[in-house]
Amino acid sequence: MIAPFVSVAELDRMRAGVERDSTDGARPRVVVVDSRWYLDGRSGADAYAHGHLPGAVFVDLDTVLAGPPSAAAGRHPLPEPEDFARGLAAAGIGDDDTVVVYDDAGGVIAARLVWMLRALGQSAVVLDGGLAAWQQEHPEKALEAGEPAGAGGASPSSRIVRSWPAAALATIDETQAAAADGTAIVLDARTADRYRGDTEPVDARPGHIPGAASLSCRDNVAADGTLLGTATLRERLTALGADRLPVISYCGSGVTACHTLLVLEQVGLPAGRLYPGSWSQYAADAQRPVATGE
Repeated sequence: MIAPFVSVAELDRMRAGVERDSTDGARPRVVVVDSRWYLDGRSGADAYAHGHLPGAVFVDLDTVLAGPPSAAAGRHPLPEPEDFARGLAAAGIGDDDTVVVYDDAGGVIAARLVWMLRALGQSAVVLDGGLAAWQQEHPEKALEAGEPAGAGGASPSSRIVRSWPAAALATIDETQAAAADGTAIVLDARTADRYRGDTEPVDARPGHIPGAASLSCRDNVAADGTLLGTATLRERLTALGADRLPVISYCGSGVTACHTLLVLEQVGLPAGRLYPGSWSQYAADAQRPVATGE
């Protein structure tokens, strides 16, 4: 499978190749997806409408990439596979398409859809640097504007309509136990201030799962939103033992934790597991112990 991050230049080559090969009018095999979403409540759909990459479709985190939120399941539980498949079909994403996903947050939001598709065996990648990188590479090109609209033309996939692979997931009990006994490296992808419990803007309690280590996904990228070098990323992960023990990744609601999992793959370390409920599920259970500070 293709590496989980591609540059703008690589995307351009991919799209050019499709144009050369699509002389019969077939639907393009590369689909670019805008997956912008904001914790502060701003609308990703509005951002898309204001300006997006030419030809990109919009896929909404809250309605397509997550099921209904609850204290029992968290703010962004994985959706039912059938609902996910219908959402992809509405956006015109088919089984055989290579999906390139971007955001304006260093790829940490785009990573959710990419991880979901890759977990199901479909070719999907994060556009390294996202919207800003594309604009810098193509200053002569204007963004498209307009409301999100489904591209259509795809059927709900029989390959996607199936259970989420259990081997890629960790439960709340597995994550708590692994963090406590050290049988896995449990990585908290939130910012360090939320890990320490200095602040908690959205979830029930501040702090982190006892025994978890802080490795903010936002520190995986440089100031311009592009991924740090492989050697640097691998060093950060191996310093925490990711080369020796399995990894479980969590964040606030199972979204940005996917970025950590993609980085593991990018640098050639063993695949990790996602704890989908993440802190939003864990903190809502008052019986679960919480740690604060470093």
